[in-house]
Amino acid sequence: MKSVVCTQPGVMEVRNIKRPQDQAGKVVIKIKRIGICGTDIHAFGGNQPFFQYPRVLGHELSGVIDSVGEGVALEVGQEVYVVPYMSCGHCIACRNDKANCCTDIQVLGVHIDGGMCEYLQVPEEYVVKTDGISLDQLAVVECLAIGAHAVRRSEIQANTDVLVVGAGPIGMGIAQFAKERGARVIMMDMNQDRLDFCKTVLKVDDVLLAGESAGSDLSHLTKGEFPLTVFDATGNPKAMQAGFSWVAHGGRYVLVSVVKSDITFSDPEFHKREMTLMGSRNATHEDFAHVVSCLRKGSVIANSMITHRGALLDLPTLLPEWCKSESGVIKALIEV
Repeated sequence: MKSVVCTQPGVMEVRNIKRPQDQAGKVVIKIKRIGICGTDIHAFGGNQPFFQYPRVLGHELSGVIDSVGEGVALEVGQEVYVVPYMSCGHCIACRNDKANCCTDIQVLGVHIDGGMCEYLQVPEEYVVKTDGISLDQLAVVECLAIGAHAVRRSEIQANTDVLVVGAGPIGMGIAQFAKERGARVIMMDMNQDRLDFCKTVLKVDDVLLAGESAGSDLSHLTKGEFPLTVFDATGNPKAMQAGFSWVAHGGRYVLVSVVKSDITFSDPEFHKREMTLMGSRNATHEDFAHVVSCLRKGSVIANSMITHRGALLDLPTLLPEWCKSESGVIKALIEV
């Protein structure tokens, strides 16, 4: 079968590898859609922590069950999505229902080879059959689940101000789930086109162009109080550090981005706000189920975020182009 491998930063190759053989308790999926996300782009650019080369990227996956091993209840031909976080099941995080931050987590496309291939084998417990939702939507479930988890973890209250910094797919997911909880959502980004999309398509309440006046603009929007909850989804250390000054007194700052940098902040500013600083990593099965429920109800949208498409074997050419800011990509999908 064909597979696309990131051999080193900036280099991808198409390779022929053996199709997985059936194993007890495991499922072989014929991959149909692969979502391209910030993790893939950062790995391609050499900026992804927890990463070694060479690696088959790809963890936003949907497809059709091609074969099953002994003891598997799922059936050949079913359309499925993949939960890409393989956890140990017995560490302190797993024992406390936080398998998303398992001490020995193995994430497809990061720690172990992912789904940029024609066939992928994973344990049955990470394969979810979902009827009535398109393969396109199923491939975006994981991306949206990141936002759903961050919002659930933050315990946002209805009718409170929320700031989402970073209008990429993760930030757009956060904004949608914050709106679903009844919050007033402000989106901040350096890209006006993305802000316009968030305002017109996602119906966020306000947008702010990032820059020198961002703090004063945000103060004006919130009558000097600032948002009770701020999410960072930029993947930019400077933006992450700036966000500490945008949180209301008594508020929460949720870092969804992961960067290969140290983040510093003013301790007096942090303490006078009695700010809560939170990290949000990956998502749980509960978050995935919530995403699917919201897609069914129409309270969250996925298809409008998909702006670019391509074929698996064209990835070595397409991915460098999609990484460019001028490409206009919001969410790109690979069709296999």
